[in-house]
Amino acid sequence: MNLLPVFMDTLQSTLRDVIPIAVVLLGFQLLVLRQRIANAWRVMRGFVYVLLGLALFLMGLEKAIFPLGELMARQLTDPVFLYGSEAAHVTVVHWQEFAWVYVFAFAIGLATTLAEPALIAVGMKAEQVSGGAVSAWGLRLAVSLGVAIGVSIGCYRIVTGTDLWLYIMVAYSIVIIQTLRAPAMIIPLAYDSGGVTTSTVTVPLLAALGLGLAASIPGRSPLIDGFGLIAFASVFPIMSVMAYAQISQWLHHRQQLKERARQQIKEQTKGSEKEKNNAL
Repeated sequence: MNLLPVFMDTLQSTLRDVIPIAVVLLGFQLLVLRQRIANAWRVMRGFVYVLLGLALFLMGLEKAIFPLGELMARQLTDPVFLYGSEAAHVTVVHWQEFAWVYVFAFAIGLATTLAEPALIAVGMKAEQVSGGAVSAWGLRLAVSLGVAIGVSIGCYRIVTGTDLWLYIMVAYSIVIIQTLRAPAMIIPLAYDSGGVTTSTVTVPLLAALGLGLAASIPGRSPLIDGFGLIAFASVFPIMSVMAYAQISQWLHHRQQLKERARQQIKEQTKGSEKEKNNAL
């Protein structure tokens, strides 16, 4: 397969998409701010790098990532894989039989989110701004666990064919309750964490997984059931980050109570020793 024509077509379409952004930036810089562009050659070189990177990334999605996600979904739902030699005699499919699908969804959600560049950047900034109160690694792990759990539940929804809105309504109801009780400093970060997960690494694999899973299971529509995994990957990290903050706050409060109890015991012990000495 000659990839050069495919790359040139992708580069051309990418250029059409990026030009409006460049026009807006240059227009404001030259016409509104009325200032020259600092390091113009460096900016132009970076613009070329962005074009080439986006074109190569889109080619990779089309040629590798999407086919890989669909292939994994088909293989994990293959009746021969699920039932072995008895596959020809199976007439009813139960959700419990797709355990490996849920395990794969959890693992791929966890791994892709940990590797998400946008989340890494947000974690570093959050740790820097909070002075270490928010750990970059702790935030990344909390968000990744939220995505992993959300994607697993999303795959369960596709397998069972239940309505998406039920899950989303329940999830956001929990988010609202958590928002009322979570520490104020973590709430904006938690909501942002739901957005940064749906970026360059996570979205392509989840979209391919959902479409492949819906196309492989009898009675499921790729259009109706195949989409929606990204919604789970957006809302569950909000819940997990706020839960992480609430658990940390509870542990800190519990530690403070223990310290107070130890201090009271020490003071009582000292008071008893003084009374004995005075009696003597």
